[in-house]
Amino acid sequence: MRELREWLARQLHVDVTQLTLHPASKDASFRQYYRLLLDGRSLIVMDASAERASCKPFVEIARLLASADLNVPIILAEDLARGWLLLSDLGPQTYLDVLDERNADALFESAIDALVRLQRIECPATLPRYDAALLRRELELFPEWYLQRHLGVTIDAELRAQLDVLFTLLIESALAQPQVLVHRDYMPRNLMLSETSPGVLDFQDAVCGPISYDPVCLFKDAFISWPESLVEQWLRVYWQRARAVGLPVPEDFAWFYMHCDLMGAQRHLKVIGIFARINYRDGKPKYLQDVPRFFAYLRNVCARRPELESLELLLDKLSLDKLSLDKNSPERA
Repeated sequence: MRELREWLARQLHVDVTQLTLHPASKDASFRQYYRLLLDGRSLIVMDASAERASCKPFVEIARLLASADLNVPIILAEDLARGWLLLSDLGPQTYLDVLDERNADALFESAIDALVRLQRIECPATLPRYDAALLRRELELFPEWYLQRHLGVTIDAELRAQLDVLFTLLIESALAQPQVLVHRDYMPRNLMLSETSPGVLDFQDAVCGPISYDPVCLFKDAFISWPESLVEQWLRVYWQRARAVGLPVPEDFAWFYMHCDLMGAQRHLKVIGIFARINYRDGKPKYLQDVPRFFAYLRNVCARRPELESLELLLDKLSLDKLSLDKNSPERA
């Protein structure tokens, strides 16, 4: 921390004693964020020294998004070798902090407009692809960290075969969709209330991938749930805006909605695995409390998608809904 403060003092041309850093947010990764108040000005310091590789993509994607007039942090100073960034402050409140049934339509309307602008950006050739290998690696987090590590389930040959059938279905569906720039965590916690809302954060893991991924991420959040009827309504609003600007969504909304459901199933399984991994590997147990939300999402799509019969059978066989309620407790860290 001393070296970071000294670096900041040099960038800002002030004495180090003038700098006071306050925690700005809690992150599921190893990155740390601080708010720095100086002469009435608020700045953000990102300390990614524990995972320095995330700094360069952050800088590159920030500049890419800014080129499309998206409201992202301005990079004021950088030391990529040490994993430090000095950024403009987009404000202290996330969409998640304020979202409720009274303001959701208005906030999501602005989020949809920003998402459509993001998806119209041409994917750089250097951007990673959401290919079959990456989709499968993400899905494998579910059996590895949730089924085996968290629930103690043995992955025998029969269960492995069921998982393979399901994973192949979800991967093929994702790859069959038009591919666009994907934020990959476009959710209310990463959208900020600011002068030009939304401010967009946490985009360093962006890839070129399925067009339905970010809309599903926005409306089927890890930390807040909405009635299925509202989710369908907002997805339709997104689909209409996307069509209006020439994004390659299907002409038939029903077809797009089906892709959203299958894409959501891939993401929900991945996130369940990630939350278990964060608990056991990183010692951050609180995320497990939100796992039942994702099983509810999965149950909802299984009820209307015959394509997901293999997933429904898996949920029934393992009684995952009940087990998740019994075992997703912070005390299991």
